Amino acid sequence: MDTVGELLRQWRHRRHRSQLDLALAADVSARHVSLVETGKTRPSAAMVLRLAEQLDVPLRERNRLLLAAGFAPRYAERPLDSDALAAARGALERVLRAHEPYPAMVFDRRWNIVLANRAVDAFLAGVAPDLLRPPVNMVRLALDPRGFAENIVNLADVRSVLRARISRQLAAAPDAELAALYERYLAPGDPDDDGARIASDVLTPMLFRFGAAHLRLFSTITTFGTPLDITLDEVSIESYYPADDETAAHFAAR
Repeated sequence: MDTVGELLRQWRHRRHRSQLDLALAADVSARHVSLVETGKTRPSAAMVLRLAEQLDVPLRERNRLLLAAGFAPRYAERPLDSDALAAARGALERVLRAHEPYPAMVFDRRWNIVLANRAVDAFLAGVAPDLLRPPVNMVRLALDPRGFAENIVNLADVRSVLRARISRQLAAAPDAELAALYERYLAPGDPDDDGARIASDVLTPMLFRFGAAHLRLFSTITTFGTPLDITLDEVSIESYYPADDETAAHFAAR
């Protein structure tokens, strides 16, 4: 098991920070940071959390740092349907409903869909049943030929966007399951990388083709601003919007 000093050093390197940078940000001496990293000083729980905050360490990993330092975990991980998270779940559901008739969904750190609004149902109609068994994963849905892949005209664009997002996510907070998902669906060199692309100076849309309907969508991502629960720290809302009048009319008609 890594010591707290080793873990802090790993996070410091991951964030490309020097000991002096971290010390100045945390209002401690560079010598103290060095002593903590080398194990010559045992940091208090408050110091561990102070350094972790400056390194933007996710809550799940802050618990790991605390355990390595000999302290109890600070952050709970409750199910989203628990009473303690009722207000947060209610907020998520209100956002999803308010976004109709356009699709929106809540997914966790591994891109598993946690909640979705009714507009998403139409996209799932032709998906292979095994892809819809929980946990339903957004990356698999988008890139598996039995999911959305056959209906995404600019699949190369979509793969490129997902590759960049998940690469950044893994660099910020490594995760073995997410890394395996990346290797299976997003490793560079896939033949789909040479597919059709859409030139745009503003943003990269997703272009869907469902029969005669051609839908152009772009998305925004929303997260909780001040989470103190691991579940809330790791969920995001992805909301899709029409990128042209034809797409807007399609959803309005539904």
